[in-house]
Amino acid sequence: MPASPAKPHVFDATTDRFEADVIQRSLQVPVLVDFWAEWCGPCKQLGPVLEKLAAEYHGSFELAKVDVEAEQQLAAAFQIRSIPTVMLVKDGQLVDGFPGVLPEAQLREFLKHHGVEPGTPMEDEPAVVEDVVAPPLDPHAEVMRLRKAIEAEPDKAELKLDLALVLLATGGVREAEQLIDALPANLATDERTVRARARLGFAALLADAPPPQVLEAAIASDPDDLRARHLLGVQRIVAGDAEAGLEQFMEMLRRNRDFDEGLPKKALIDAFRILDDDDLVGRFRRKMSSLLLS
Repeated sequence: MPASPAKPHVFDATTDRFEADVIQRSLQVPVLVDFWAEWCGPCKQLGPVLEKLAAEYHGSFELAKVDVEAEQQLAAAFQIRSIPTVMLVKDGQLVDGFPGVLPEAQLREFLKHHGVEPGTPMEDEPAVVEDVVAPPLDPHAEVMRLRKAIEAEPDKAELKLDLALVLLATGGVREAEQLIDALPANLATDERTVRARARLGFAALLADAPPPQVLEAAIASDPDDLRARHLLGVQRIVAGDAEAGLEQFMEMLRRNRDFDEGLPKKALIDAFRILDDDDLVGRFRRKMSSLLLS
């Protein structure tokens, strides 16, 4: 399918045309394939950023959009287990890919790693006037949207996983746990399911935890109160301040790596599983490795 004049390097890929539009086209220019669906909230975050980059790179790569609902054969052929999933086709071959949403900086690094650099605009190509920013998702609005979607398609397990993830962000831990426990086997090992179970573990730790102010006072009184540090770190991560939470876990590791059968290291690894900020996770992984090897 030809690209839209408004988006000259973005097109919808179909099963019938995939060989010509993607595989053959990739012999001339790399093609990034975005597997998505209308009901997928994270897809709506990633899609606009990919389209922005396609415009900004001026033909250094092309973006093929595959609606997995309309093109189930393609999704099956590529063994798509969760969406969004992005794959790079180059020189007629699938060379790399990733599931989930990556920050724009990491998307640029991914492209650069495969030799894709921004190009020069053609004379007849519309200029990129301003940055396209993915609209932030309101978790409560997403809960309502997903509930309606599940009413319409009660057998679609992917929607229930999406709902469980959003419920975790709104405090609906018990319902999220029930939804995750009821997922079919094919979604039990999904990366998002693994992250959700790790989040549930964190949430369970806070069931009877003192408020942050009490924990902060306990640490100020006794910096070696590693139990208080652990709970405060969990609270910070659940509240969205991931770096502050990881710092508490790192301080536990510095003070006593063997505390409670290796809890400091375990807390860090569990946090790495649930955080989406790969730059932050990478930085703290290096810190942890350096400390453990010293």
